[in-house]
Amino acid sequence: MIHFFYENIDENIDENLKNWIENIIVSEGKKLGEINYIFCDDEYLLKINQDFLDHDYYTDIITFDQVRGKTISGEIFVSLQRIKDNASLISKNYEEEKKRVIAHGILHLCGYKDKTEEEQKTMRAKEDFYLSLKTE
Repeated sequence: MIHFFYENIDENIDENLKNWIENIIVSEGKKLGEINYIFCDDEYLLKINQDFLDHDYYTDIITFDQVRGKTISGEIFVSLQRIKDNASLISKNYEEEKKRVIAHGILHLCGYKDKTEEEQKTMRAKEDFYLSLKTE
């Protein structure tokens, strides 16, 4: 089951994205477990970053992996404020960038990494592929 939660923001995420997220999981040969997306502002996510990862910087997403075998579960914290700022900086559409980050978190849970240049290329190709699919 996929759940959307909101902390310190007024924006709501389109519920149709849940089907799209589940399609990503199934397409990757995985099963849906329990996924919690927590959409928040920069300060909320900064506190998560400081408290749990000992990092003192803003980020757009933090994924906590609770995967068991092929069953995808976890908590994904997403700063909509950071996505909006990043989209503006790179001249991208906010809605598209938001979907990219949402997919990015799921792809991490599916086992994709992004530490090396090669891993980043693979991750970006996967994001692009899933962004090309309909969200409904």
